[in-house]
Amino acid sequence: MATFLYRLGRLAFRRRHFVALIWLALLTLAGVGAVSAPAAGNTSFSIPGTEAQKAFDLLEQRFPGASADGATARVVFKAPSGEKMTDAGNKATVEKTVEDLSRGSEVASVADPYTARAVSQDGTIAYASVRYKVSGMELEDSSRTALNEAAQQARDAGLTVEIGGDALQTAPQTGASEVIGIAVAAVVLVITFGSLLAAGLPLLTALVGVGIGVSTITALAHTLDLGSTTSILATMIGLAVGIDYALFIVSRYRAELAEGREREEAAGRAVGTAGSAVVFAGLTVVIALVGLSVVNIPMLTKMGLAAAGTVVIAVLIALTMIPALLGFAGRKVKPSGATGGLLRRGRPARQPDRPNMGTRWASFVVRRPVAVLLLGVLGLGAAAIPAASLELGLPDDGSQPVSTTQRRAYDLLSEGFGPGFNGPLMVVVDAKDSADPKASFTKVTEEIKGLKNVVTVTEAQPNKAGDTATVTVVPDSKPSSTATEDLVHAIRGAGGDIEAKTDAKVLVTGSTAMNIDVSQKLNDALLPYLALVVGLAFLLLIVVFRSVLVPLKAALGFLLSVLAALGAVVAVFQWGWLSGLMNVEETGPVMSMMPIFMVGVVFGLAMDYEVFLVTRMREAYVHGEKPGQAVVTGFRHCARVVTAAAVIMIAVFSGFIGSSESMVKMIGFGLAIAVFFDAFIVRMAIVPAVLALLGRRAWWLPGWLERALPDVDVEGTALHTEQPRHADPDERRELVQV
Repeated sequence: MATFLYRLGRLAFRRRHFVALIWLALLTLAGVGAVSAPAAGNTSFSIPGTEAQKAFDLLEQRFPGASADGATARVVFKAPSGEKMTDAGNKATVEKTVEDLSRGSEVASVADPYTARAVSQDGTIAYASVRYKVSGMELEDSSRTALNEAAQQARDAGLTVEIGGDALQTAPQTGASEVIGIAVAAVVLVITFGSLLAAGLPLLTALVGVGIGVSTITALAHTLDLGSTTSILATMIGLAVGIDYALFIVSRYRAELAEGREREEAAGRAVGTAGSAVVFAGLTVVIALVGLSVVNIPMLTKMGLAAAGTVVIAVLIALTMIPALLGFAGRKVKPSGATGGLLRRGRPARQPDRPNMGTRWASFVVRRPVAVLLLGVLGLGAAAIPAASLELGLPDDGSQPVSTTQRRAYDLLSEGFGPGFNGPLMVVVDAKDSADPKASFTKVTEEIKGLKNVVTVTEAQPNKAGDTATVTVVPDSKPSSTATEDLVHAIRGAGGDIEAKTDAKVLVTGSTAMNIDVSQKLNDALLPYLALVVGLAFLLLIVVFRSVLVPLKAALGFLLSVLAALGAVVAVFQWGWLSGLMNVEETGPVMSMMPIFMVGVVFGLAMDYEVFLVTRMREAYVHGEKPGQAVVTGFRHCARVVTAAAVIMIAVFSGFIGSSESMVKMIGFGLAIAVFFDAFIVRMAIVPAVLALLGRRAWWLPGWLERALPDVDVEGTALHTEQPRHADPDERRELVQV
């Protein structure tokens, strides 16, 4: 592989105009496609195989035209102090609001609070339910404007009015913090390279890659039913790996120049060596992201595939566009040790025989491996302790900031009707095979009324055919509580007995039941997914490192990182530690998909640093250095760059903490803290300590496995057999001068 990539790098360097033109054409094509593509419609959220999804599908079949997937809104009214909603003036205001809401062209129905018995017992709070013909993401702005204007008119009349439901749902915003993350990455690159031009190359190529990836996602969003979160994840991952991959190749290019090679040869060798690490690092990320499809949640599958596609683009750009741009830059990109003119102007370069910080740190770890190993493991173990209290759930309006009208509507409904009113359960009774459907409906209602934690059970509402009915159940607990989850399981358990007696099937659905089913499905898929992803990556790393113990150590280090990161997520988003700093206004259960998502993404990113750092150690070991010295050599060449890459990735992920979407905020924080733990504790401390303790045994591989594995030559051994092409006289004079 090293030889092929070496030739590819030299070809891209020579044919740089052609390569740049290809990527520019792809960016333009993707941009035109994104602009001309139809707007993305409703993003369907289906969970195949769950009871809640089966009930939802049955509703669409048996209740045609009911707009089961249409947007909903609850306009909540509260009377002024000392008044009631049944007072004549307040009642007239509400009825006028209901009349105004009914005029919308996209409105399917509006329920009057006074005829629908939607007034609290104390008479101070009432609500009007609005159902639309289209989903929340498909609603026209005019419909949202009409909804807000109707509410404002009621406010002007003296009532407190808030709006809940998904009718006000909009695409999540990441805010200026994302730009700050990119700015931090730019500063780190300038400090690392000491040159604006060299620092700009990774940023430019990463932005091109993300531009192509996100534009393609936007162009296909309507056709493939892709949500807004899909492009945000692709941006997050694409920026991080795009900058890092380009950073490693540019760094290796400067190192090759420092050894006296001419620029085309240096570009070829940089792509042949660091590029090999980029390919395998990218493969581990792709495996982790594509592996999300085994969970069988379409939304998660699409997010993973889209992000994986962006990673593939980042790898291809690093292997081709970076050497092409290095060709355009010419002598403006200096050899390593020559900081150019931006930093340390007029000062001599560091003496080559003076050990850098990476060398000094690695030497210390090699001398004290046991102490460093114990300190690192105990530190991560302490950070992982909160993960033992992990509670999972999916966000609802109760997790919104208190500044939003959705959250205030949620609180008003809880005040007037109880906490369970915000998460009613819909029970679907399929009596098509029952001899007496009406008796089946009555039986279901009576059974549910006898269960614990039930406040209200409505009468069964049959369809026109009379073979299916819906029953609304209001729990006595909030939607995200374990008591509500227990009630769902109790209803389903009672449904089994009812079916045995009446041949009527009982299914529980609704947003609360759907959330419970999603959490259960994710929990059930976690271990199989972990085994699949770690197993495939383990095999891949055996091929890369030609060792059994090094991949095993990499996998165990990853487990430490992800557990510590989950502990940090629990501490902030569930316990409320540093919640003010993170702008977390409401603590609660951790998002259900967070563990499996972190396992996938963090594993892929963690293996990036493993591959980049350890391949350089193996390269030194293969070329004759002793194991301990190989560890020091790897750090001498890679520690600075790995540190810069980790800081950049942390900055990019941290930029998404400012998102208005709680899921994006949590993902951004989780990935940022996971990269910190993995890069600076696992890879920079635990890894060299373990390799120092193992010595030559770290690179042990059974003979039969050695013969069976393909030789991918990540270390670039084949390149060392070729006659090196040294710099021309002008460039040699340049090297001497610096």
